[in-house]
Amino acid sequence: MAQHYFDSDPDAAHRRATVDLVLADLHLRLETDRGMFSPDKVDLGTRVLLESVPAPPAHGRLLDVGCGYGPIALTMAARAPEASVVGVDVNRRAVRLAQGNAAKNHLDNVDFYVVDADGNPAESPSDQAAPGTDAAAAPPALAGPFDAIWSNPPIRIGKPALHGLLRTWLRRLAPGGTAHLVVQKNLGADSLHRWLESEGHPTERAASRAGFRILRVHRP
Repeated sequence: MAQHYFDSDPDAAHRRATVDLVLADLHLRLETDRGMFSPDKVDLGTRVLLESVPAPPAHGRLLDVGCGYGPIALTMAARAPEASVVGVDVNRRAVRLAQGNAAKNHLDNVDFYVVDADGNPAESPSDQAAPGTDAAAAPPALAGPFDAIWSNPPIRIGKPALHGLLRTWLRRLAPGGTAHLVVQKNLGADSLHRWLESEGHPTERAASRAGFRILRVHRP
């Protein structure tokens, strides 16, 4: 059966690798593996996002939706060391690598959680819960509200699932908070922009580069 980066338990054979995320203000070395999004390099959309967004709030709670092995959440944590950062993904293999990448890069203000399609905890972080812990009772951190959301959302899960995911997490944005989403133009960035507006989320195109749009979503 074909494997996708949005599978919860990918069974692709392991092939560990290391990629470097080099930005003007930081350098992160990240461990990756097969069975997750862009394991061979930090993808261009993520780079466009991280090079285009303004600095995250210095304090408060920050969220990365679809964190993969952690490049966006870890950048937020490095840029806002006094903030509390959360990364979420359905992919258990990716989340466990993200946890390890946080430790390897000495970032202790970020936690990662495996969630289901509705944003509910699928399990507790391995470094915070013993085997058999009731995951549903574990992380109040997932409830929000979040002062900022950065995301390279999983467009290829299809529109109904994507819209459900965005409804789940955008309603956890704090009043006055802002979400930045990076979406490839030829994968529906402009139609997503229109959909967000139709859902009552004021949205603007914050940047456009290399075929990607950065959509800035405000919560009044």
